[in-house]
Amino acid sequence: MSAPSSRSLFRATKAKPVADARQGALHGDDWPEHVAPREDVRRADDFYPTGQPEAIRALLARDGARIMPLGKVWEPCVGAGDMARPMVDAGLTVLGSDIVDRGWPDTAIESFYDFAAAPAPAIITNPPYAEINARDGHGRWLRHTLDLPEWEYCALLLSWDWPAARANGLGALLDAHPFSYCYLMRWKLDFTGEGSPPQRNAWFVWDRRWAGVEPAFRWMDRDDDRQAALDLADHIKPLEPDAGE
Repeated sequence: MSAPSSRSLFRATKAKPVADARQGALHGDDWPEHVAPREDVRRADDFYPTGQPEAIRALLARDGARIMPLGKVWEPCVGAGDMARPMVDAGLTVLGSDIVDRGWPDTAIESFYDFAAAPAPAIITNPPYAEINARDGHGRWLRHTLDLPEWEYCALLLSWDWPAARANGLGALLDAHPFSYCYLMRWKLDFTGEGSPPQRNAWFVWDRRWAGVEPAFRWMDRDDDRQAALDLADHIKPLEPDAGE
């Protein structure tokens, strides 16, 4: 004879739930309002100004030996000049263009994609993320940059995890044309002015005179004097003499 089961006893002695008189039943309009998940709504023209000058100042502190001799910089998303102004203060000539005039003097109102050649030997900008990422832009901005002649040095300020995306051809593009080196910024840039910026950023640099085999990695701090300078002479190819010389 098998032993009696304790399940029936447990069911008989289990306490029954007691209704709380303080709680009213939810009927009709009493249901809490359903809030749809927040959509990632980008600003018009994907305009997120780099309002913190230390981003460009840190780049000039690290790569000034490479940038300054070039003399001129093209800022194709110049906006109100948040990035252009520190470069001018450093002694560079900045040629600004944008699709909207936001107040920088002598802005050329022209789409980046309408340029057939770079108007300066250096390109330094914070490109619209929707045009360069894998999901929306399919890397279009980078592809056009790489196709442009007449530039030697290009630094793009982007989200740190940007190059990890491989979808829509961006991975293949970076495999074929990797950046020369990057600087991971060890502080966060507040592009929206709303505080608590969610992402890390980095400067990704393509240098057509770079002699390295694999992309190099460097830290970047606000106070660049604490860092050892990148010895560009060990990695930059010397200029080839003109055929007529």
